[in-house]
Amino acid sequence: MKRQDQSMTGYVKTENMILIVMAALTLGFLGGVIFSAFRAGGMTSEFGAGNTADPSKAQNQAAIEALEQATRSNPTDVSAWTRLGHLYFDTGQPAKAITAYETSLSLDGNRPDVWTDLGVMFRRDGQPQKALDAFDRALAIDPEHVIALYNKGIVLMHDLNEPRRALAAWETLLEIKPDAAAPTGEPLRDIVQQLKKESHPNEN
Repeated sequence: MKRQDQSMTGYVKTENMILIVMAALTLGFLGGVIFSAFRAGGMTSEFGAGNTADPSKAQNQAAIEALEQATRSNPTDVSAWTRLGHLYFDTGQPAKAITAYETSLSLDGNRPDVWTDLGVMFRRDGQPQKALDAFDRALAIDPEHVIALYNKGIVLMHDLNEPRRALAAWETLLEIKPDAAAPTGEPLRDIVQQLKKESHPNEN
């Protein structure tokens, strides 16, 4: 339907762009390897979100104000709520993005991409269990949603300290997309193998 090329480094979603949320593992796995939680579409990173470009900042603010007005005028406009959520997402306002996405999903809940974006926003808002629940909602609709599977693994591994379940999510992802790679370009299969090795250091 709207998603066919689900590469981990260039996944295009309905109306979104990829957002990379950096998170270093704290369990001793892979020393300095950094993992990222994805969003869909273009190619922006949360590190660049607060960068220089004033013109685009002004454009984003104008767009936000227009969509806020649109949602006040027509509170059942699913598209307006979703686009407003995306803009809050892109401008680093997770709490507002959560409200917009939840409103959008209350009107049309059958959209795994939006559930995935909501999950990333919950994670950035410091609510990892709700993030996990949102990714699971996405996967209930589309069990092969590779971004939701990847992000689920990130939350389980890094935030909830459940490495076995994280690896299970990533192994499911690899069954769907064997050539999946992390944002660094490293094959996910290699990362999974190394994590397994590091988690059982005494095994041959």
